[in-house]
Order: sequence, then C-alpha cells, then structure tokens
Amino acid sequence: MSFDATNWAIKQRGLKPAAKIVLWHLCDRYHPDHGCFPSQETLADDCELPRSTLNVHLGDLERAGLIRREQRRDKGSKRQESTRYRFPFEPGFVAAVPSSPCPEAGHGSEDPVSRNEGEPSPENGESRVQNLDSNPVREPVIEPVNSREGASERDEDRKSIERDFKRWYPTWPTYVSDSEPAARKAWFELSADERRQAAERTGAYVEAVKASGRKLLCSAGVYLFEKRWEKLPEPRAEAVAPVLHKPFGKAWNALRLAELLAPIAPLPPMTATNRMLVERGGALGDQVRREHRERYGWPKVSRMHERAARAEGVTIGPQYVAISEDFELVHVDSAKAEAWRALHAARGWPWLPDMGKHPWLYFPAADGDGEAAVSAALARFETMIEGARSNDHAA
Repeated sequence: MSFDATNWAIKQRGLKPAAKIVLWHLCDRYHPDHGCFPSQETLADDCELPRSTLNVHLGDLERAGLIRREQRRDKGSKRQESTRYRFPFEPGFVAAVPSSPCPEAGHGSEDPVSRNEGEPSPENGESRVQNLDSNPVREPVIEPVNSREGASERDEDRKSIERDFKRWYPTWPTYVSDSEPAARKAWFELSADERRQAAERTGAYVEAVKASGRKLLCSAGVYLFEKRWEKLPEPRAEAVAPVLHKPFGKAWNALRLAELLAPIAPLPPMTATNRMLVERGGALGDQVRREHRERYGWPKVSRMHERAARAEGVTIGPQYVAISEDFELVHVDSAKAEAWRALHAARGWPWLPDMGKHPWLYFPAADGDGEAAVSAALARFETMIEGARSNDHAA
C-alpha cells in the first residue's frame, strides 16, 4: 500500500461517507510502482459492501474525477483481467469523459477534455463536481505525515499515545502483514475515548468476525479508520467473572494475603511422632508446631502454594485485582522483602514457596523498608479487603 495515497484519500472533501471509504480502500491497494488493480470481490470484501453498491460508488468517484477505470485483457488469451484504477496524483492522469451526452441535460461528448474553463451547465447550475481542468493534481502528496495528527488532542502527550499504540498494535491478529504507518495514523486521528474503545473491543470484534463465517479479517488500519468496533452491539452489563492469574503476580499475592488475614482454620491432629516431638519441646518441637500450623491453618493458601510449585495459577475475583493495582515490586534480596518475611513469621503465616527464577515479589506499597512500614501497609490493605468483602455481602 501507499501511505501517501491513503493520506490523499482522507483529504478529499464533499464525498458521501461510503464513497470515501471505497476511495480509501482503493488507495490502500495502490502501489507506487505497480498501480492499483484489486478484483471486484476483493474490493467489495475490503469495503464490506455488495458489488452492486460498490459499483455505484465507483461510478460516483469516476464522475467526480477522483479515479479513472481502465479495462484490462490478457494479451494472449484475451480474457478480461481485474480493472486498473488510476488516480489524480499519478503522472499523466486524465479524468474520464462521458461516452454519450447526459440524458437529463444533454451535455457531454467524446471529445478530449478541454483545458479551458467552461460555463456551468444551464440546466444544472453551478456544478458540485471537482473541476480537474482548473485544479489538476499531478504529483503525489508529499506533506509531512504528522501535519494534522493530534489536532483535536493538543493537550495529550503524544509519547503516551504512541506507547498506547505500541501496546495495542501487536494484539491485532494480522499486524505482522499490515501497514503499521497506516494503523498509526488512524490511531492518532482518534479521540482518547475512541482509542480506549478500540483497544477494549478488539477481541470482541475479532470474535464477531469469526462467528460470522468470514475468512478474512480487515487490517488494523481499516479497523481504526472505519471505527468498526462501533458496529458491535453494546456490551451488556454483567458481573465480571474471576480470571486465571499466574502465581506470584499482583492479584495472586493480593488473594494470598487476603486469605492469610482470615481466621485460622481448625488444625487436624498431629501424627504420633510429631506430637511426641512437640511435647519434648525445644527448637525441634517449636519447628514442628510452626510447620503444622503453617501447612494446615490456611488451606486455600496451601493449595495456592502447591499450584505455584507446578507453575499453575488460580482464578481470582475482580475485587482483588482492583486492590492489587497499587502493589509495588519488591526484590527478593531486599531489606523490604526481609521485613515482609519477618511480619509473616510474627503472625505465624507461611512464607512464599520456592519462586524459582522469579526475582521480584508484589506487596502492598510501603513507605519504608522497616517492619513498622510494612505493618502499616498491611493494615491499609486489610481495611481495603474488609471494605470489598462488605460490598460483596451487600450485593
């Protein structure tokens, strides 16, 4: 595709929306070295229009002097090939001329296009069709790509918009073969709310296309330029289902801490050997008692640890996900990690299982590295958890 060509198409004024979409897709198929000759089937699929409607818009564009259609035939077999489309920005472009007089007004001829300015048709008055004789376009558009981008969003940080685009673009299934410049331009021309909707509804749109039975998915640029997510039905307000989260992440540790803050479960009886060791006392007895409490006191946490050892996640409700957004990264070898470990030990809680190669932990944000700071952070987290549980009960 040619970015200059699609940029030119966007700037054409006075067209019906559907005709402008057809023009944009034609330009999207244009190649500076080889031209533009998509099949009717391909173009109709690109525009999501019936071929009969497509031909109406192609005729309008040709009469407006924005395209010229040339029939092609194979030199050997004489079989008809796909139509060649020419544009005003191509060298040597000549607008199409009606082959017979207009039946309503009686004007039009087969003579070459005049380069002299003519009077408006007396039957039709001032023509609204672009006058290519007095305003020829003969060279490709070479304006700076970003000349109009972001005009409606001057107060928004362009770097932030670019970061959002780079996060979203790889989520489009065909991004590897798509035109990234075209998608980027369309992205920048959207409002902030439109970009949010485009990103949020990408998955729903892709699934809707698959469900419709269509084999081809439009490009990322077309999805953005035509705002195709707006064709989807409005999402119904439904309760957010729990989602599977990987071990040691923000939401995972939020659920883990919430379960540890719950009352300890009744402990099962110890084995005879362990009971004897506890009764003897000493360091070994204390260790056996502590391990028994940590293993059985919080069954849900124990199951989370067992699954984490197998690199398996757990389903976590949205309330824990929301609360965990403010968690901070804590390195396993840092003083703050030691403070959290000491707090676990003081409360009789089990510490995290073997994390393998994971060098980072997630905990509620603390204002310092000491035990007092992490205790205060845990207290704030506990208040938030109690509020979330109260809301669940009220609902």
